[in-house]
Amino acid sequence: MSAPALVRADLAAAWHSQRGVTIALGLGVVALGLLFNVEVAAAIHTWIDSTAYNHCFLVIPIAAYLAWDRRNLWRGLAAVPLPVAALAGIPLTLAWLLAERLGIMEGRQLVAITFVELLVLAVLGWRLWWALCGPLLYLYFLVPFGAFLTPKLQDVTTILVQHGLDLLHIPAYIDGYTIEIPEGTFYIAEACAGLRFLIASIAFGCLYALLMYRSPWRRVAFIAASIVVPIIANGMRAVGIVALGHVLGSAQAAATDHVLYGWIFFSLVILLLIALGLPFREDIERAGAPAAAPPDPPATGNGHWRAAALAGGLVVVVAAISPALAMQLDRVGQAAGASVPPLAFGPDCADVPVDTAAPLEVPGSPVMRRVACNGLVFDVTLDVLGSHSTAAPVLAAARRLAALPNPTHDAEMITETDWLPMPSGPQRLWRLMRTARPGSMVAVAIWVDGQPAMGGLATRERLAWTSLGGARIAPVVVAVAPELGQIRITPAAEKAIEGRLARVLAQADISSQIARIAAPHE
Repeated sequence: MSAPALVRADLAAAWHSQRGVTIALGLGVVALGLLFNVEVAAAIHTWIDSTAYNHCFLVIPIAAYLAWDRRNLWRGLAAVPLPVAALAGIPLTLAWLLAERLGIMEGRQLVAITFVELLVLAVLGWRLWWALCGPLLYLYFLVPFGAFLTPKLQDVTTILVQHGLDLLHIPAYIDGYTIEIPEGTFYIAEACAGLRFLIASIAFGCLYALLMYRSPWRRVAFIAASIVVPIIANGMRAVGIVALGHVLGSAQAAATDHVLYGWIFFSLVILLLIALGLPFREDIERAGAPAAAPPDPPATGNGHWRAAALAGGLVVVVAAISPALAMQLDRVGQAAGASVPPLAFGPDCADVPVDTAAPLEVPGSPVMRRVACNGLVFDVTLDVLGSHSTAAPVLAAARRLAALPNPTHDAEMITETDWLPMPSGPQRLWRLMRTARPGSMVAVAIWVDGQPAMGGLATRERLAWTSLGGARIAPVVVAVAPELGQIRITPAAEKAIEGRLARVLAQADISSQIARIAAPHE
C-alpha cells in the first residue's frame, strides 16, 4: 500500500475510533467561540488594522502544521476525557470577570484562549494534550498582546540612538523622543518603537524552536535570542537612519523610506537568527525520529462519548458564568434615559444654535451644545453612562467625544498631551487632545462617582469596583473643543487659546455640577 493510502487509512481509523471525542471537541470550540464572540471580533479587528499583528492570520495554519508534524507523538493515543479539569476554569472565569470590569480586552482574550486549552485537556486528557502542547500553546499568538510595551520600546530605542550617535561622533540634542541634528529633526514615534518587529520575531522564534530543537533549554535560548536581537536591531536601524540623514545632509530625505528600510533590516535580522540557530539544530538525522507512542486500546462506545461530552459541557458552563454575570450587571446599570440637565457656564458665555437635524437631548446619547465665551465658540459634548459601567465603555466614550468636533479625524491623528494647566482648581483634570491635520484641540475629563478621574490603572480599578455595586453618581465624560477652523494656527496663538479654554473651564467649575447632572441616572 502506498504512503498516501496509509495516511488516509490511519486518518479513517482515527476518526472511526475517536469520532465521538472529535465531535465533542468541535462543538465545545464552537460554543466557546460564540460565548467569547466579542473577544474574537476585537482580535480580528486588531489583526486587520494594526501592522504589528497582521501575522496573526497565519497562527492557526501554523499550529495545524505543527500538530501534523508531531503526528508520531499523538498517533495511536486514545482520548481519556478528564471532566474534573473543568474545575480549573473557576479561577479562569474570575480572571475574565476582573479583566472585563477593568476594561482590559487583552486579558479577556488571553482567558478565552486558555479556556480553549482547558477544553482540549478536559476532552482529550493529559497524554494527548501533552503530545499536542506545542501547537496548542502557539495559539496564544492569536491574542494581539504587547501594545503596552510601546513606551518602553521607545525609551530603549532612544537610549540606543543616543549611544550610537555618540560612538559615531554625530552631534545631537535629544529631548524625549525628539532627536535634533544639524541636518534636521527626527522623532521616534510609536510606529518606530519596533513592536511589530518584536512580536513577529517572537512568533517566528517559537516556530523555529519547535521545529528545530527538542531540548527545552535550546528552545528557551533561541526564543530569548528572538526577543533580544530585534530590540537591539531596531535601535541600530534608528541609528542608521539618523546617520544617513547626517551623511545626506537632510533628515527628511533619510526618513522618507524608513518603513521600507525597517522591513529590509528585519528580514536581515531573521536571516541572522536562522544562521545562528542552524548549527544547534536537532533534526531527524542527528537526533533520530521520535518514537511513536505505544498505541492505547481504542476507546469507543456511548460511555466514552458521554465522558467527552460531559467534560466539554462542564468547561463551557464554567466559562459562561462570568459573561452571564457581567451581562446582568450591565443590564441593571443601564441609564434611566432621563434628560440631562445643561451645564452652566459663566456670565460671559451664551448658547449658540447647533447646526444639526438631530435632537440635542436623546436618552442614552451624548448631549451636544455650542457656547460662545468672549468671542470664542466652544463645542461642548456631555455623556452620562450607566452606574454599573466598566472602564471599557467609559474610556471608549472619552475617545469618541474627543473626535466629535471633527468626525473626519482618524484615530492615529489624535495625540494626547499633558494635563491642561488650570488657573485654579484641580490641575490633573482635563486632558488636552490635539490633531495636526487640520489643527484642532479638545479637552476631555472623566468623573467617576462624582470624583475627577486621572486615568491609568487607578481609574480602571475605581470603575471596576463601582460597576459591581453601582455608583452613587454615574460616570460622566465631558469634552470641550474651541472652534479653530481649518486653518493651521501658530504655536503662540495655540497657547493663547489653551489659556482661554482653561479659564472658561475653571469659571464653569463643572466638577461642582456633576452630582446634579448624573444623579438622575443612578
